[in-house]
Amino acid sequence: MLLLNRQKYYLYPDDVQLFQKKLFRWMQQFELFSYLESNNYLYDKYSSYDGLYAIDSASTLSLNSGSAFVQLEKYYSSKKDWLFGYFSYDLKNELEELHSNNEDQLALPDLLFFQPKIVVLIKGSEVVFEFLKNEKKMLQIIEEILNQSIEENAEQLNFPKLKNKVDKENYIKAINEIREKIREGEIYEMNYCQEFFAENVDVNPSKVFSKLNDFSRNPFATFCKFQDVYLMCASPERFLKKVGKTLISQPIKGTIKRGESAVQNEILKEQLKNDPKEQAENVMIVDLVRNDLMKSCETGSVEVEELFGVYTFKSVNHLISTIKGNLEGTTSFIKAIENAFPMGSMTGCPKISAMNLIEKFESSKRGLYSGAVGYIDPNENFDFNVVIRSLIYHQPKKYLSLQIGGAITFDSAAEKEYEECLLKASSVLKVLQ
Repeated sequence: MLLLNRQKYYLYPDDVQLFQKKLFRWMQQFELFSYLESNNYLYDKYSSYDGLYAIDSASTLSLNSGSAFVQLEKYYSSKKDWLFGYFSYDLKNELEELHSNNEDQLALPDLLFFQPKIVVLIKGSEVVFEFLKNEKKMLQIIEEILNQSIEENAEQLNFPKLKNKVDKENYIKAINEIREKIREGEIYEMNYCQEFFAENVDVNPSKVFSKLNDFSRNPFATFCKFQDVYLMCASPERFLKKVGKTLISQPIKGTIKRGESAVQNEILKEQLKNDPKEQAENVMIVDLVRNDLMKSCETGSVEVEELFGVYTFKSVNHLISTIKGNLEGTTSFIKAIENAFPMGSMTGCPKISAMNLIEKFESSKRGLYSGAVGYIDPNENFDFNVVIRSLIYHQPKKYLSLQIGGAITFDSAAEKEYEECLLKASSVLKVLQ
């Protein structure tokens, strides 16, 4: 498929990082933008771009669950162009007999995609602008970006204190009830999340994202503005990618801290790789993802390319498995996303039973959290992350949300899970103090 409706402009700046800072600043004047950052993560062999920017909207699709995937397919067919946006977790309700009645302060649509006026692709030293052909003043826009002044401001963020919506007593009660459901055989594993929040707070989203990203340097980081709502995401996890016919999913299950020295880190990596509990959780999700991909892929093409891969990030090591398959010829790429959604690493096993229990035990609607953000290109390729390690800010309401989850199995100890949840929250918040 040819890019019939866009014109390209190539730029080779002397300092790509400085150019990105200017572009980052310039894009923030718009109501809709999406910035996807790989942070040059060395171990993602499937990465297509170092940085990818979608700026301003020529058209937008915004829907709640019902027929959102079908409408997205029609929207893409009518544009055959770049689309950027998200699938919220609550699209589960149009895929199965499920519902979402928990408290929701963010009030985002379940699906939002936009066709950007400007796409900027960065790979190595090359910057490629793709403008819609009806976008005027192309060279003037590039000049505006290049003329942006970058002020290095060391001011404190004055980040607000967040409150947890579930107190310790009720959290422990929920974990023990979930373990009882596992003992009864209703589920094998479930991802249980709780929300930390602040009300009536002023937040500088770009500074928060920059600090969060500088600390974590994760390969699926993203900073987006969807009209009134900002997403500041430092995700290490890929939900689903399509390149040509190939579908790739890389669920994370298993985490250990990073060692202070190379030798210590290798010891910790081996410890993680050989931990029976972490392996059991990882295998359950791998089997779930295999089954999801089999709905869309050619018979016999789905394979586990890597089981229990240990990958080092800036502060942690993760246990990541890679599952691949070839998309079956009569299945649309949107249907392939639908068949795999929501991702197994954020639901549980069996998936539908786990999602029913998630609604029962959690206190907040997940919305964008544990959904997926990414892009679809003009050739029907796509790449979407898992929205975790993320702050979401509703600017008019001045409401800030951080959700944290953990995998619960029968072997989970409620007290330990509670402390781990607080630790995960504090590790994000500590960066921003």
